[in-house]
Amino acid sequence: MDFRNKHIVVTGGAGGIGSLLCRQLLAQGAKITVIDRVNSIDFEGTLIQGDLANLEGIAAIAHQLQKQSVDILINLAGLQYFGVFEEQSPENTALLYNVNLLAPVLLTQALIPGMKKRGKGQVVNIGSTFGSINFAFFITYSSSKAGLQGFSEALRREVSSDGIDVTYIAPRAAKTPLNSEKVLKFAKITKMNMDQPEWVVDKIIVALKKGKKDVYLGFPEKLFVRINAILPRLVDFALAENTQKAKPLFVTSEL
Repeated sequence: MDFRNKHIVVTGGAGGIGSLLCRQLLAQGAKITVIDRVNSIDFEGTLIQGDLANLEGIAAIAHQLQKQSVDILINLAGLQYFGVFEEQSPENTALLYNVNLLAPVLLTQALIPGMKKRGKGQVVNIGSTFGSINFAFFITYSSSKAGLQGFSEALRREVSSDGIDVTYIAPRAAKTPLNSEKVLKFAKITKMNMDQPEWVVDKIIVALKKGKKDVYLGFPEKLFVRINAILPRLVDFALAENTQKAKPLFVTSEL
């Protein structure tokens, strides 16, 4: 795919990976619209300031996008919770699912009619390896990304005959501010692979250009995704040790 003069919308485009991705797309001739909560962006492009954490905010953004001709929608914005499941507040749980799953679904729903009318378009959903290999202590994050993968697959089957491509890209952990101090400690004690944002962005660009359907980044994680799909109980056993290693991170000493 040639990005020249393509109108590309990127949610979370002001973030660590998002800003790098937008700059690369701009360098290749794309026209960029960023959806984010920030007041400004430090690169060329249009900013739609909005909040994907609630239905009202999502609806307002969708209304603005429906007025435009969008060639590619990249659903990149995401939140992460790492902790004991029952300690995550209902408010934070709802916020996470809104940003990670509901926003991509509703924004895509808003843009699909225009893409169908033009007979072309691409929806790119940025998931996670954690959406296929569901980790303890990342329950809501993992399940939201699993939902995004399922949405991508079902949508692809529905709109492929309309000239619309659907790409699902699942990076493994990356070195971005999304990771809390506890996540970094977990990564260290479990020897989790973490990629540089620049490497992730390069892989996303290649997937977009080639119109790939499903892309899992990093080895051996992409192999474990396949194993988990066939033998999930085997993966249960393999991950049990990491779960035990993580538990001390959530124990608070009582004086």
